Amino acid sequence: MFTGIIEEVGIISQLTKLSTGAIVKISCQRVLENFKIGESVAVNGVCLTARDIQKDAFIADVMLETLRSTNLGKFFAGQYVNLERALKADGRFGGHMVLGHIDGTGRIIKNYSKGNAMIFQISSSEELMKYIVSKGSVAMDGVSLTVQSVGSRSFTVSIIPHTSKTTTLQYKLSGDTVNIENDIIGKYIKKFLLGSKSIENPSKKITGKDLTIERLKLCGF
Repeated sequence: MFTGIIEEVGIISQLTKLSTGAIVKISCQRVLENFKIGESVAVNGVCLTARDIQKDAFIADVMLETLRSTNLGKFFAGQYVNLERALKADGRFGGHMVLGHIDGTGRIIKNYSKGNAMIFQISSSEELMKYIVSKGSVAMDGVSLTVQSVGSRSFTVSIIPHTSKTTTLQYKLSGDTVNIENDIIGKYIKKFLLGSKSIENPSKKITGKDLTIERLKLCGF
């Protein structure tokens, strides 16, 4: 598990695309401290496993599905990527609960400065937008962010100067694709309430119109 607090911006030093997936070599420094083969690292929010560790880089395999469903499929040598090692049990939980399992991608419609912040407007699919709520959390290219506002097919986030300087968001332009991971808590709640069977009538599926204060109390909320 991760928190969305980026430890380091790495550089893709080598990328080998195969018919079965890809092998990526990422140059970095801080992430390699006490890092071992088999451990997890989030690369632009995607959980990868280190298959080899060198003096100034690590190597990981990337599956075809990951290349297809995330912006890792557009990787190229020399590209900057956000890196975060898996959270230790005694580590500080600085962001929010991030699994490294990308739900889909979004596209930057526009980004602009407002005061000392950088505002990003992101368009995404209807399915992903179901879980985006104002003042809620979202991971964008692995960065834990707070949603500023929500529209029907887009949302905005506000980036503070520190986050901009210490992540790849400083390089993002309109039209770029970003990885999106929705808040896992929201996904579990929807599955539990809308995808579960009725307690009173197990053969009946619960729908949105069935949700009431009484039902929420019955479900333990």
